[in-house]
Amino acid sequence: QVSLVESGGGLVQAGGSLRLSCAATGRMSIFWSMGWYRQSPGKQRDLVATITVGGNRIYADSVRGRFTISRGNARNTIDLQMNSLKPEDTAVYYCNVKFSSFGSTYWGQGTQVTVSS
Repeated sequence: QVSLVESGGGLVQAGGSLRLSCAATGRMSIFWSMGWYRQSPGKQRDLVATITVGGNRIYADSVRGRFTISRGNARNTIDLQMNSLKPEDTAVYYCNVKFSSFGSTYWGQGTQVTVSS
């Protein structure tokens, strides 16, 4: 059973920084891709950033240059460094993981990020 544990959300003023972390447990294999999505009330869940096992990164246009996704020190962990935060970054941030290109996608419970103006 795959479980995702997210941490690092919170309240920050505009222009500030937060760092989110996610750990996938329950599988011995290395992830194929891990990433972060976010969802605001009344909106769909959108991609923020993903990283593959080979280190390829994809960013949403709205966060490129401000957010950085990286692999953590532990197996199947990732971090998301968020700088220059804006009120429009306010959302619930969800971590996900896939262990192959054709496999299931697993989701975390989400962590709230609130940016005050």
